[in-house]
Amino acid sequence: MKKVDAEDGAPASLQIDRKFASLGDWRGAALSRMRALIHEALPDVVEEVKWMGTPVWSHNGIVCTGESYKAWIKLTFLKGASLDDPAGLFNSSLDGNARRAIDIREGEEVDAQAFKALIKAAAALNSESKAGKRRAKVEA
Repeated sequence: MKKVDAEDGAPASLQIDRKFASLGDWRGAALSRMRALIHEALPDVVEEVKWMGTPVWSHNGIVCTGESYKAWIKLTFLKGASLDDPAGLFNSSLDGNARRAIDIREGEEVDAQAFKALIKAAAALNSESKAGKRRAKVEA
């Protein structure tokens, strides 16, 4: 699903393409790889651009964001603390009450199957939370 960002009127997917290309180094390629894995795990994921150009992937709520820093990229799961991570992919923001993140440095590879499992679990958690809120409103 495509979403248009009001900032320049271009679809979010195109803005994300431009952002990754503008990095001009391994970070853009790594973010592109992780983006492809997100789409493999959730073909109907919604891409958005928020917070000063940050790519966001949503499915009944935010699944994760993708950020680039000078020496690493970061994929932040807003509800990551509530997700099982048997492969131990989360290596950043471990002390937070809600978030967890995966920092990737040049030359590092993330286990594709484990990452896709985290993406699916985050989407499922969002769906459960949304269904629970809906149920609470009906029962109230």
